[in-house]
Amino acid sequence: MTGRSKPSIILLSGGLDSTVNFKRSVDRGEARLVLTFDYGQRSARREIAAARAMARRYGVPFRAMKLDWLAEATHTALVDRHKRLPHPHLRDLDDTRRAAARTARAVWVPNRNGVFIAVAAALAESAGCAQIVVGFNAEEAATFPDNSHNFLAAANRALKLSTLAGVRLVCCTTDLAKVDIVRLGRKIQAPFDLMWSCYEGGRAMCWRCESCLRFRRALIASGNWDWYTKTWK
Repeated sequence: MTGRSKPSIILLSGGLDSTVNFKRSVDRGEARLVLTFDYGQRSARREIAAARAMARRYGVPFRAMKLDWLAEATHTALVDRHKRLPHPHLRDLDDTRRAAARTARAVWVPNRNGVFIAVAAALAESAGCAQIVVGFNAEEAATFPDNSHNFLAAANRALKLSTLAGVRLVCCTTDLAKVDIVRLGRKIQAPFDLMWSCYEGGRAMCWRCESCLRFRRALIASGNWDWYTKTWK
């Protein structure tokens, strides 16, 4: 670990963005705890399994935390199995004013990232960790504002006042599109074999939900689709 390294808690869902940020933290010798949440989402079991496997592979302590009350606070398709999970067309992903906006609303969980960050900040300060590593991206920030650079900056202003130690959020993918995050992940050898980038929680990723479609499009655009499907089928 270098003199500049800052001990960090990693918010890890097992998806593309958080996995790449996790691997970057590991490479820098900063990862002190992997933290993931079960808030009743369809993919909770798969997300927790993916995050636990990554933590185990790189020797980082792992903790999964249940937030039952958050499931009760949302009625969107991401949590409510009685509602249809959107399966948008590829052409809809960039229609941020209409189609993509509707899909985002269908899976929106009230203040989800705000809740995660508040919990992680309390744990970080108590454990002497300086940073919380999150997985945001510019592509989804257009319809999920809590993925945006503005949200990260605002959260850091709040954390400066809510933590005596000045815990900060950091993210190496905030300004990147998914295709660039795939390229970065390949470059730093992120554990693609352990990722779970699907809203569903089945035996395999559905490749029809918005999260799967964005991941697939990024793999194809970066020239990595054949590599991914042949290697991790």
